[in-house]
Amino acid sequence: MSPVTAAALQLLALISALALAYRPLGDHMARVYSSEKHYRPERWIYRAVGANPSAQMRWPAYLRAVLAFSAVSVLFLYALQRFQGVLPGSLGFVSIDPDQAFNTAASFVANTNWQSYYGEQAMGHVVQTGGLAVQNFVSAAVGMAVAVALVRGFSRSRTGELGNFWADLVRGTVRILLPISVVGAVVLVACGVLQNFSGIHEVGQFTGGTQQWNGGAVASQEVIKELGTNGGGYFNANSAHPFENPTPFSNLFEIFLILLIPFALTRTFGRMTGNLRQGYTLLATMAAIWIGFTALMMWTEFTHHGPALELAGGAMEGKETRFGIGGSSIFAVATTLTSTGAVNSFHSSYTGFGGGITMLGMQLGEIAPGGVGSGLYGMLIMAVVAVFIAGLMVGRTPEYLGRKIGTRQIKLAACYILITPALVLCFTAVALALPTPADSMTNSGAHGFSEILYAYTSGANNNGSAFAGLNADTQWFNTTIGIAMLLGRFLPIVFVLALAGSLAEQRPVPDTAGTLRTDKPLFAGLLAGTILIITGLTYFPALALGPLAEGLAS
Repeated sequence: MSPVTAAALQLLALISALALAYRPLGDHMARVYSSEKHYRPERWIYRAVGANPSAQMRWPAYLRAVLAFSAVSVLFLYALQRFQGVLPGSLGFVSIDPDQAFNTAASFVANTNWQSYYGEQAMGHVVQTGGLAVQNFVSAAVGMAVAVALVRGFSRSRTGELGNFWADLVRGTVRILLPISVVGAVVLVACGVLQNFSGIHEVGQFTGGTQQWNGGAVASQEVIKELGTNGGGYFNANSAHPFENPTPFSNLFEIFLILLIPFALTRTFGRMTGNLRQGYTLLATMAAIWIGFTALMMWTEFTHHGPALELAGGAMEGKETRFGIGGSSIFAVATTLTSTGAVNSFHSSYTGFGGGITMLGMQLGEIAPGGVGSGLYGMLIMAVVAVFIAGLMVGRTPEYLGRKIGTRQIKLAACYILITPALVLCFTAVALALPTPADSMTNSGAHGFSEILYAYTSGANNNGSAFAGLNADTQWFNTTIGIAMLLGRFLPIVFVLALAGSLAEQRPVPDTAGTLRTDKPLFAGLLAGTILIITGLTYFPALALGPLAEGLAS
């Protein structure tokens, strides 16, 4: 079987598995967020935090709860790292330096999981399981809660109430993420992923030297790392490490986990708004972009010119032979079109165009299908913009799901769209203008520029993957990327919740003969075009200086 055929079969198997899980999981999540019942363990959590899960919140109160919970999470994770040296189960590792502790705390709370440290050489069992793994769950649940709040904004009328953040947070964790993670962890253990609390072992190498390895609760962290679109690896090599991702089957299963909830949330959206066709339209747009990017990535990596590449069957540099080009390409697109950031190959070693595809996937806003929760609310923001553009073309007040898209709504959507590119481009420009950050670049020219651009694109878009050629463990990058991650996560959430509140206060507008049908293929095409055009106009000059210039020169 040729590598191209094997890659196509993997993609077909992945699509089939996602299709089978789409309806039951989407309907289950809709029931979870619409339920009035509180389970006993959930009531214990509410009492512990002093929350009333039945109290409805308007958008300012919902936002304050999101920010307060996240601020406490940052402080807790920062303190846990700073005191690691005196904690049991630290494996003898010292406390984390202040700048790196801040960067890591901001990273995991913001659902980014950018790592400027070697996991197996810096973090003990307590920090890994009691800090990082916990944030993998709750940061994903925060994103899902915000997405559901926006969905309620479309489904409710003449009220500013968006639900209760604490109930959404707890239910998303207890009823969705935990059960799937338990099953997924068992599958990963069966595949050979580690799950223990062993200490550091010294093992021999074929070269005659020795190497130190430590165990850990890897499978339980690996599953939520992918399921929650987090991406932080237990080991520095991330999902390229055989202890995290040992076989081609485990590789395909991890890709399935990455895409599972973001795609299924479109079904949840359709169910909660009472219009499944609207959910299918968002699904079709997401799927078309994802499949298109995957096919383009395979083409660039399989057919790149050069004698060495042709003899190897493609661009194998930086890729694991057990996954090949197909498994690596599918993983790379899945992780950069979502906010996962996990890697099973090194994106810096991809062809010039291949590296550009991973970068563009993040710059789209990671909405195809995007992160857990963030993908859905990002796509809905783009749908609002697409409806507004269509309204301008026909000279009619734009409407979406029975809600008028007026001045306030489009201003909030515009702010959401502009904040992340502003962070990426401004931080990249400053880093390249100063002498010290440039010293961290392994390469010069277009590839070196791509290293910096990729780092801030990954941080501000809450992805977390790295180009693998940049030394980001410096005070400058730890601090600035940490700030970019926090602003890139929580400023957009402000605009999302404000938009949700403004929509929930409206009276529904009945459909007329002139109403744009947003559940048809025409609108899906308009939505996809809007996404690509807005992103292309924003990032094209920067991409032209980096991956496009490198690809054309090779």
